[in-house]
Order: sequence, then C-alpha cells, then structure tokens
Amino acid sequence: MPFTQMASFDAAARTFVRAHGTTLVDTAGHEVFDAISSVWTTVHGHGHPAIVAAIARQARELDHVTALGADNPVAEELAARLCALTRCAHVMFAGDGASAIEAALKMAVQYWQNVGEPQRTRFVRLRDAYHGDTAGAMAVSDIALFKERFAAITVDSLLYDDVETALERDDVAAIIVEPIVQAAAGMRIVPKERYAMLRGPRTPLLIVDEIATGFGRTGTMFAFEQLALDPDIVALGKGLSGGTLPLSATLASERVYEAFLGSYGEARHFCHGHSYAGNPIACAAALASLHLFTSEETLETVARTDAALDTVLAPLAVHPLVGEVRRRGLMIGIEVAAEGIAAFDAPTPAWRIANELYARGHFTRPIGATLQLVPPLVASLPELHSFVDALVAALDSVSP
Repeated sequence: MPFTQMASFDAAARTFVRAHGTTLVDTAGHEVFDAISSVWTTVHGHGHPAIVAAIARQARELDHVTALGADNPVAEELAARLCALTRCAHVMFAGDGASAIEAALKMAVQYWQNVGEPQRTRFVRLRDAYHGDTAGAMAVSDIALFKERFAAITVDSLLYDDVETALERDDVAAIIVEPIVQAAAGMRIVPKERYAMLRGPRTPLLIVDEIATGFGRTGTMFAFEQLALDPDIVALGKGLSGGTLPLSATLASERVYEAFLGSYGEARHFCHGHSYAGNPIACAAALASLHLFTSEETLETVARTDAALDTVLAPLAVHPLVGEVRRRGLMIGIEVAAEGIAAFDAPTPAWRIANELYARGHFTRPIGATLQLVPPLVASLPELHSFVDALVAALDSVSP
C-alpha cells in the first residue's frame, strides 16, 4: 500500500467494496463520508450516472488505441477542451500526476536544447513543494521524508527563495510551482505575493502543477487563474477524469510546442510517451466530468459552499487541540496540537484522531500533524457540519 507501514496493515487497512455520492462502504457494511475525495480525485461524487454512462458507452465503441503515431477523436476533443480552459495550445496525456510532471520536466529541458541553449538544465522549486514520487518529480520536490533517501537517483534543484536571482541565471530551464495550496505539505497556503515575480516577461519556462488544485478545488477551475499567471506548461491529473480513471495531462504553450517542430533528421521531436496515453475510456470520463461543471453549475456550488465554510469550521478554530485551520476553497488542513493529546498507540496523534473519525463515519488521512478535509465538490453543508461535529467529538475523546 502506498505511503503505508505494512507491519501495521491489518490494523490500519480500510477495504472498501462500494461507493456512491460522497460515501464509501467497507467490507463490514460501514458507511463513511469520503472527506478526502479519495486523495483529492473524486469531483462530482462516486458513481455519477453521467460519467458511468460515458465510460460504458466508450468501452463498447473503442476501448483503447495507441497514441504513438495515432490518435482518437475522444482524446482530440478532450485536448481541445483543456486548451480552451487553460489558454495552452497542445496536450500530451499520461496516466498519473507524477508522469505528467516527468513529461513537463523533460519537455522543458529539451525545449532549451532545441532553441540553442542546452546549458539550461536546472529547475527552481518552492519550499515545501511536492510534485510526485518518480525520480524527476522528487528532484523538484522539497519534502525530505519523500526524497532524501533517494538522493542517489535524483538531481538537485534550486530553492525559489531567491527567485529574482534564479530568473537571471543562464542555467535555469524552468520554475515549477504549486499554485496557492501545497497539498502534500499539509494544505499549506502560499501567499499570492510569492508568485508576483512570475508575472510578465521572463526567460525560464514556468511550469504550473495543478494536479491537486485543478478542477474547482480552490474555487476557480484552476488555481493559477487567481494569480494572473501565464504558464508555459501546465500539469493536470487527479480530478481530470472526475476521479474515476487514471488520467493526467501535460499542456504546453504554442511557444514550447513550436520548438519541437522539424524534420525527423533534426531529432527535435519529443521522445517520450506512455502505453495508455490518451485512453479513449478515460478521456470520455473526463469529457463527461467537464460537461457536468456546466450542466450542474459545479463552480457555483463550490462558491456557495466556500462562502459558508468559515462558519462550518468555526468550532475547530477555537478548539484547544487545534493549532491552525488552513483553507483555500474546499482544500482544508486542520493541524493538531499534539502536546494536548493523551497517550496513544497510533503512529501519530493525527492518526489516532483519524481512527476515531472513522468509527464516527468519516474517512480522512493525516499528513503529518494535519488532518485533511478535501471533500467532493458536491458535498453538502449538512455533511460538512457532520464532519466537523465528529471531529470535535474525536478531539474531545483523546484529551487527557
């Protein structure tokens, strides 16, 4: 199991057999609120009829075809929709967020080779950044637990702290950022002014990682819209298919795309890809999900929920065992004050509280000392109130 100590697997495992709406059902028939959208993926709830129908229909018509020197109309339509939403020009599909980041990094390095500046091979990362667990993605991440032991297979990147100097260096290929919310850092909120130097003309490419923040999580379709950024490359994943099937995308600007054009003899083309890139079934799910944003006015629903959340979360803000509540849109981190919790057997205080929450009908997963609340965008206010009430009860139950 990913990010799980297998020695405690029997005690910690949750085996789910069914799901509907915002609810997961385990093998014992216990129903729980999916408070983390199955790690930030589920958008419109589990098993939405429109997405299920689109998947079934596409599976009957064309289940899969390679994207190597070929294409399919579903992937073409999805690419066009994504470009319209992001102001990018071209798309490369993959199956998970880390793969989208790997493509973005390789694309940036080869871009500079193709335009005659091969010395530009370095990347600049934000402090506390997380972009995935493959070698390249780890290299531009900044969470020691996830990357230090694998230093032998990664290259070093530069910290964003002195971004003005980084922008002037002649060896920087790209700056990579998570816009506004650093989810894997415990829903850390990055002040908007930290991105100010990235607006306007710059030489290095700008890669925006919207894998966690994309598709309405922060209140807009993409978080970078709130920062007035004009990225050269955008990485998408998680909620792209509505949270139903593995699908990710790396989107490039026209500037980047044109640098790869030429004859085969020039070897300017991008030698990178995946067996299931642009899978028609996954792309059909994504198109159905995007349609729901319009037909069900999903962003309007998010705005109404967002407006009420401060009131919903108020009991946590004053609880003695809560150190801080961090939030942007429907991405919420609740930091636990560990010193106020009685002795426990769980790996961390936050895990003990998560286990208490599960018994009360709510499924979340801690990040360090932070409990996550990143619900499906369709979660109702009563469901969110119920989560907060259960969390307050769980916190009270572990007080010394």
